[in-house]
Amino acid sequence: MSMASDATGASKDGFRLSMLIYDTRYRSYTIQLAVLVLFLLFIGWLTDNVIQNLAAKGKDINFNFLWVRAGYDIEQQLIPYTNDSTHGRAVIIGLLNTLVIAIMGCALATVIGVIVGVLRLSKNWLVSRLMTIYVEAFRNVPLLLWIILVFVVTSETRPQPRDFRVTPEMEAAGEQPAASMWLWDSVAMTNRGTNVPAPLLDRGLGSVEIFTVPVNLSLLLMIAVVAASIFANRALLRHASRVQEETGLRPVTWWKSLLILFGPVILLLWAMGFHLEYPELRGFNFQGGISVMHSFTALLIALSLYTGAFIAEIVRAGIMAISRGQSEAAFALGLRPGRTMKLVILPQALRVIIPPLISQFLNLTKNTSLGIAVSYLDLRGTLGGITLNQTGRELECMLLMMLIYLTISLIISSLMNVFNAAVKLKER
Repeated sequence: MSMASDATGASKDGFRLSMLIYDTRYRSYTIQLAVLVLFLLFIGWLTDNVIQNLAAKGKDINFNFLWVRAGYDIEQQLIPYTNDSTHGRAVIIGLLNTLVIAIMGCALATVIGVIVGVLRLSKNWLVSRLMTIYVEAFRNVPLLLWIILVFVVTSETRPQPRDFRVTPEMEAAGEQPAASMWLWDSVAMTNRGTNVPAPLLDRGLGSVEIFTVPVNLSLLLMIAVVAASIFANRALLRHASRVQEETGLRPVTWWKSLLILFGPVILLLWAMGFHLEYPELRGFNFQGGISVMHSFTALLIALSLYTGAFIAEIVRAGIMAISRGQSEAAFALGLRPGRTMKLVILPQALRVIIPPLISQFLNLTKNTSLGIAVSYLDLRGTLGGITLNQTGRELECMLLMMLIYLTISLIISSLMNVFNAAVKLKER
């Protein structure tokens, strides 16, 4: 009877302020709230201090400069842009240039890293030593030096456009030009850049503008067809796996997969009148096709090789983390070393590889800002370079640039975390 009365009395006790400190049920919330208040007060003080200092210099926080004429040219651009465009348009161009380098660099660095990481474990002494030299050379030399070195090699060692010219006198004498194009006269690499064939459509679907950014409808349709083909091929492979489980025999699917993956794309390109525009020497430079700047090439090659060296070590560590018994069991079942690595070792090593791989992708994306050393106008070169110097809006440009890089990094982390959850081992 006394115990019941004590419990009833305890439940009737009201909430007291002292419980926020002395009651373990509320103490953690009190501490968190106090820290949050202090943090907000610090942010408020810092913001007020910045505003006062700017006011003392006759400045304010204003982003209207984004709608002012930029007045400078950007050679590498994915959407239309002229020097009469606004600074906001220049920021979009720089952002797209950053994303192109980041996406292509991550893909290329991953391929290089996986190949080198596997070859470093090769039993062939020469192959493993060569891969070790590559890894150590790129890991221990600053990335900026590699970017400049590749840029100098690609720009200073290539011939001038006039060296490709064939004059009537040379034709009469049967002489060849000092330089010639590559791949059946389709690629020209000069000291000004690299000109490659450009894909064109005679019957394209046109484009629409979304927030002043043109979106190519033909490209969207192509992406949709490719995605549908991949989905259909995966359905075919799942059906083949079910048949194999039921009958013990796997049906032949390679020709069906090729037909599903490439047939719709080829038919779509034929229907839209796909053809290539080849570069030609006209006047003092090559015209037509796609002109790729040496700064883009140097940045892509240097970033890919540099980050690939780190990814190679991540892959090697992930493979070595797998028990040797896994490969021995695969060999006992008759699997060859190549298929053992592909089907047994690498799928298990992914749970070790992916977390540090995310960090390397983030580092590569942020390291694209080093392209300013070779005049590659990405986000750092436009918003954090020319726009900042012309407008004098240092704080606004830095805040915008930090916000954009933060957003890109969070998106990459989220996508890789989703992929990591999809491939990790499922425990029962």
